[in-house]
Amino acid sequence: MVQKEPAEASLPGWRFQIGIGFFVLGWVIPFFIPLVTASSLSTEWKTTISGLLFVGGPEVCSLVSIAFLGKAGFNYIKSRAFAFLKRAAPRARVSRTRYRTGLVMWALLTLYGAFIYYAPELIPGYDENRVATFFLSRASLFLAGISGTSFVPFSFTMPRH
Repeated sequence: MVQKEPAEASLPGWRFQIGIGFFVLGWVIPFFIPLVTASSLSTEWKTTISGLLFVGGPEVCSLVSIAFLGKAGFNYIKSRAFAFLKRAAPRARVSRTRYRTGLVMWALLTLYGAFIYYAPELIPGYDENRVATFFLSRASLFLAGISGTSFVPFSFTMPRH
């Protein structure tokens, strides 16, 4: 009879650490592009190195990370990530008022975005105050969303019956 290993199997110590290091390095590598562009290298070298840092570097680091982590390391990281997301998830059921408020806020923002893109002349004063209008519309919806327990923007869960 085959027994299943526990989910928290003994992780390979040094392999796991190196795998995490390459995983983080893959996310950090593109932030070195400004250092390359500020250097005294020729334009051809700057372009080549910046392209490798933006396109090739993260992918290579991800592959090396996967090789070092292995199945046990990947499962450990996956379980930690899903545990975090489970805590951050919204409630499964919300009240009818909360659901409808979120739906109206989502619809208003979507319509406003369509008007800005396709017919900005229909919004009074938009041309003179383009940036202020944009940020005030987003800020007002955000503040309405966090102002109380009955408001949650973009709540796509079904209401209670």
